[in-house]
Amino acid sequence: MLAIKDFSKTKLLVVGDVMLDQYWSGRANRISPEAPVPVVKVSSDDIRAGGAANVALNIAALGAQVDLMGIIGQDEFGSQLDRVLSAAGVKSHWTYSDAGTICKLRVLSHHQQLIRMDFENPVPQADALALTEALAQKVAGYDALVISDYAKGALQFVEQMITAAKSHQVPVLIDPKGNDFTIYQGATLIKPNQGEFEVIVGGCESTEVLLEKAQALITTLGLEALLVTRSEHGMALVSQTAKPYLLKSQAQEVFDVTGAGDTVMATLATAFASGMSLPASVNLANQAASIVVKKVGTSTVTRAELEEQLKNNQRHQGYASMSEDEVKTLVKIAQDKGERVVFTNGCFDLLHSGHVRYLNEAARLGDRLVVAVNTDESVQVLKGPTRPIVNLDSRMELLSALSCVDWVLPFSEETPERLICELKPNVLVKGGDYKPENIAGAQCVWANGGQVEVLSFWQGYSTTSMVNKIEAAKAAEGGK
Repeated sequence: MLAIKDFSKTKLLVVGDVMLDQYWSGRANRISPEAPVPVVKVSSDDIRAGGAANVALNIAALGAQVDLMGIIGQDEFGSQLDRVLSAAGVKSHWTYSDAGTICKLRVLSHHQQLIRMDFENPVPQADALALTEALAQKVAGYDALVISDYAKGALQFVEQMITAAKSHQVPVLIDPKGNDFTIYQGATLIKPNQGEFEVIVGGCESTEVLLEKAQALITTLGLEALLVTRSEHGMALVSQTAKPYLLKSQAQEVFDVTGAGDTVMATLATAFASGMSLPASVNLANQAASIVVKKVGTSTVTRAELEEQLKNNQRHQGYASMSEDEVKTLVKIAQDKGERVVFTNGCFDLLHSGHVRYLNEAARLGDRLVVAVNTDESVQVLKGPTRPIVNLDSRMELLSALSCVDWVLPFSEETPERLICELKPNVLVKGGDYKPENIAGAQCVWANGGQVEVLSFWQGYSTTSMVNKIEAAKAAEGGK
């Protein structure tokens, strides 16, 4: 299962177009006699942070530290926005402008938006430059810089912002806008939706074409990665060094997509800045998106909501194989919490009570148990052409159902030494009459301050003896 890291020590800086989102709600039971429009009797007035400010709020909701930089006016809209952010623990650093604070006012009835009214003026170039210069002085020391571009004028000098962050080795993740992505040259990652992406690269009639064009854009812009959000089709992560990572949408019910992109950007950036891999970060962002689209208006997703979502997924979906990269991330998260991770491996063909007893004993040596399972091909090399009896997916599913087992993953090499050296478990366990120094991966574990334990197999239990009994029974049946 995907786990959520402790984000409390992760520190992010968000910069971009900020705005105030207002919602007037009420019942619309009649048509105006003055014009063919509904009459809304307003009964509630709600204010929320929008744009880059909503990204910052989502980061704070996940428990990370976040500072926000943007342009507002010394007006009532600006004061309201500042109060919303302060109440959520976001530290704001404003550049003030005579252009005033952007506000989007939405009128709703029965949770349906009837009209939106925008209050905004062009941002003077001098104010955008002042914001850029202030960012250059502040950006050092953050785990990531998040740039949220709504094409409202705050990011007229975004190239200089990227340069400033890179000069301090701060990763830059961008939610882009417009028809010129060259201004984002050299960023770590950009996150366009498919419509925005196709404005730049042209139509993508298939996933294969989209991936090809994404790879080309990465090369052109000098990016490390690119994430295309594809609405009901999920997400596509493309990077310089890894295979494309495709995710299906997790949303079962879409109520309102307002601000969903902000939630995805915030979750992705927070997870990545905390040390999670890009695929794991994208996976978490995908889960967050499925939560926020069920809410009305600009909203956030909390850490508690994400954890509950992941638990529900595990209950409803059952076993799902995880990549080595995902397990590596989970192991690191567990160890960061002070948990001891135990590793063992084997074929586990025809799972029996001897296996269960062995795994329970291994699990008691720590807090988390990782089980690496030989692929079908490697079992044939070890046991002969008639094995395994049970295929890899089934063996992994059975192991994952055991309460003592936390994570299961396959390996195809002759030994799991490379995998052990990658995962860096605290305890390496092997069953049999091995000497610790002869166990594959032992040297890596010892080098990282871990321990190696040899457990005795439970006598009278083996897959081979089970197979022999089955064959004897079949032979006896045939002789009758």
